[in-house]
Amino acid sequence: MKENRVKRILDEGGLALGTHVGGIADPQIVEIIGFAGFDAAFIDMEHTAYDLRDVQLAVMAAERVGITPIVRTPGFDPAFILRLLDMGVQGIQVPHVSSAETAREAVRAVRYPPLGERGMAAGSRAADYGRIPLVDHMTASNREILLACMIEDMAAVERIEEIAAVDGVNLLAVGPSDLSRSLGVSGQPDDPKLVAAIDRVRDAVKKGAGARLALPLGHAAYPRNAAQLRELGAGYTNCAPTPEARLLHSLRTQLAEARRLLG
Repeated sequence: MKENRVKRILDEGGLALGTHVGGIADPQIVEIIGFAGFDAAFIDMEHTAYDLRDVQLAVMAAERVGITPIVRTPGFDPAFILRLLDMGVQGIQVPHVSSAETAREAVRAVRYPPLGERGMAAGSRAADYGRIPLVDHMTASNREILLACMIEDMAAVERIEEIAAVDGVNLLAVGPSDLSRSLGVSGQPDDPKLVAAIDRVRDAVKKGAGARLALPLGHAAYPRNAAQLRELGAGYTNCAPTPEARLLHSLRTQLAEARRLLG
């Protein structure tokens, strides 16, 4: 298994920069993300129509340009996660993790024994179709696979100290939109309740089992720049917006300027 670029940056204490692949199921988007210089391509299966074949092609593109493919799953399903890992996905992000037990179950699904219970597949694409000896593949996978658990509601925040104490999780990723909704403060990014909840997550992560904090960059629900995220101790961020939003903004801006000049 290739070195996980994001894991390396986390281990070095840095802030890894990823961005969304969005809902356009074309591996060229992933290549463009890599050529732009990002560390990771974030493939969202929770909020897009991506299927496993789409993800497979995106993973191949990420490998070509040397970035980490991270997939947010539709929910927590160990069998589904296994299929992603066997195709070569290097990062799994599980949404709506609200308890330490769910975090431990995620670790068991992602890690090979003795760290977890991931099923064996010696001939998988992730193992180079059997070219890599199984024990070597297991060791490399446990070292390189990234696991992120999302903190997206007050139930999770209220148990964050327990969740942060779970070994084997690499990132605790705050979802500010869902967290705002849970708090009843959607559209109010500076509401004291939201700020206090995220600060509590930050403090728990610092005292926890070794996971780093993840927060989005430039997100409307919690707008923070890269320097502010680093100050919070974040180890990973997805840079907003999606490619579709970037394209739409560019097209609308160009069109508005052309029409202005034409009168």
